[in-house]
Amino acid sequence: MNKAKYTEDVPEDRNELFEVVCKLERPAKIMVIGGTDSGKTTLVTFLANKLISRGFKVALLDSDIGQKSILPPATISLTLTSSPFQSPSELKALKNYFVGSITPSSHFGEVVTGVRRLAELGEELADFVIIDTTGYVENAGRDLKRLKAELVKPELIVFLQKESELEELIKSFRRFSRTMSLRVSEKALGYSRSRRRSIRKEKWKAYFQNAQSYTVDLSKYLISGTEMFHGEDITPEEKTLLEKLYGLLIFAGWKNRRYTIVGAGSSPQETDINYIDFERLSNLLVGFIDQEGFCLGIGILKLINFREKKAEILTPLRQEELRNIVEIRFGRIRVREDGEELGLLSREAL
Repeated sequence: MNKAKYTEDVPEDRNELFEVVCKLERPAKIMVIGGTDSGKTTLVTFLANKLISRGFKVALLDSDIGQKSILPPATISLTLTSSPFQSPSELKALKNYFVGSITPSSHFGEVVTGVRRLAELGEELADFVIIDTTGYVENAGRDLKRLKAELVKPELIVFLQKESELEELIKSFRRFSRTMSLRVSEKALGYSRSRRRSIRKEKWKAYFQNAQSYTVDLSKYLISGTEMFHGEDITPEEKTLLEKLYGLLIFAGWKNRRYTIVGAGSSPQETDINYIDFERLSNLLVGFIDQEGFCLGIGILKLINFREKKAEILTPLRQEELRNIVEIRFGRIRVREDGEELGLLSREAL
């Protein structure tokens, strides 16, 4: 399900925005910023369809990782279209950048890097690049929006606000981009947290509905997003000593500047040990990364055989697509293939 659908029954200022956008020097980037339930994706859909009706080629950049329109979830996606569409969910991603979470608060680096790289690609391919963003505009969210805008340098930033809640943000952005402020439509829909979770569940389920399980040899790939598989393997003697010292059952361990161990039992309090709970690896999201650093698709980690350095991963990618992978990146959300979210992990958890 998607909240946003194309309609021309919009406030008059949307048509005024369209005329402003048509006069921008091309290629042009337009970033849309607003709080939760402000109608950002609906505005993006309206603007894209109106531009397409004038014969322009449009790239949509979906960076709303919490309420993703373009699959797969937990990524930033770029799609290219020159044909009308009713909802962004109809569109297929041209390129994705892996974030690995549904919340940007601990993933500023991934979010701003993904937006910049995909916006640059969109500029090469389209007349207009329209960037949809999250509703995270308070506190650290302001910094995230500023970082995106400074790196992307959009020709126009469109703000959706109910009253004047974004005025501080608007003033700060005027120094490096043209801005335009619109009122939130009275028809904008509000969704509860549980409803948002339900919508995400549908998206996860849709993405993984044709998934199959693969045995992946981890030794063939760069492993990122985790301290696992980095450094020297701990010796049997070190394993025995660490188990006795911390009262753990250890499945695997590595030593670099500190010990990283995967085990079962209560987490050690000492800061010189990076402890990873074995159970929290089950159903963890991973990204399959290509030579360019883009995400070819995502998978659900089912099991790691540490002795053989192999993993069972469920993904809708096909065997021929997997041949283009050079890196497997660990995310920070656990989810089942039926779409049920099992929880978020902290940045430091792996």
